[in-house]
Amino acid sequence: MAGYGPIDAAATGRYIATMRIPSILAAALALLLPLSAAVPQSATRPTPGYVRVRFDTSAGPIVVALDARRAPQTTRNFLAYVDDGRFDGTVFYRSARRKSDPSLGFVQGGIRTDARRILPPFPHERTDRTGVRHVDGAISMARRPEANSAGGNFVLLVGAMPSMDAKGPFDGYAAFGRVVGGMATVKRILSLQTGGGMDAMKDQMILKPVRIVRARRLDGTPRPTGRLKPWLIDVPRRR
Repeated sequence: MAGYGPIDAAATGRYIATMRIPSILAAALALLLPLSAAVPQSATRPTPGYVRVRFDTSAGPIVVALDARRAPQTTRNFLAYVDDGRFDGTVFYRSARRKSDPSLGFVQGGIRTDARRILPPFPHERTDRTGVRHVDGAISMARRPEANSAGGNFVLLVGAMPSMDAKGPFDGYAAFGRVVGGMATVKRILSLQTGGGMDAMKDQMILKPVRIVRARRLDGTPRPTGRLKPWLIDVPRRR
């Protein structure tokens, strides 16, 4: 929230201890402090409440940490795509750079319009309810204007984009984690030559898309959906 700095859990705990309130209540408040404090994530080790996913791309590796505690449904959907291998062989296809500062913006990747890979829709999680904002390095779901239309396409931000957060009647986009490793790769993709596209994507399509060779989770046990994978079925060639 604007105007507030990071919570100092230790100092707050000492303050609570000096207050004239029942000891049971003080103990309960102390237990809640770790939940309020910011939790740093790492690319090399697990963090409680987060699930790391590694993308091996033709431009280099990227590791994201998904906030399974605050954005559970969005995280669950994304992991289903990962565990099924639905992102394997897809691409980063869009680079949207800011006109005022081309070093900032976002890159977009995923299944594009490949209906063979898409999973059923899921509820949209507004940022003003989850508290997961569009900060620098955030991962967020791409979607169409209609409700609950996010699926297998996502964006990675270079620089904060609060305009993507929900506010009032604007549902915004569902941020659900952030990049914790390979930000140099994301910036490299953002700088690639673009062109083509229409409407909002005009001149933003990467001319030589970056291939997502493989996406895999680094924490927890994979949970494939068990659904058919028609994109893996060989189509007989015409003679």
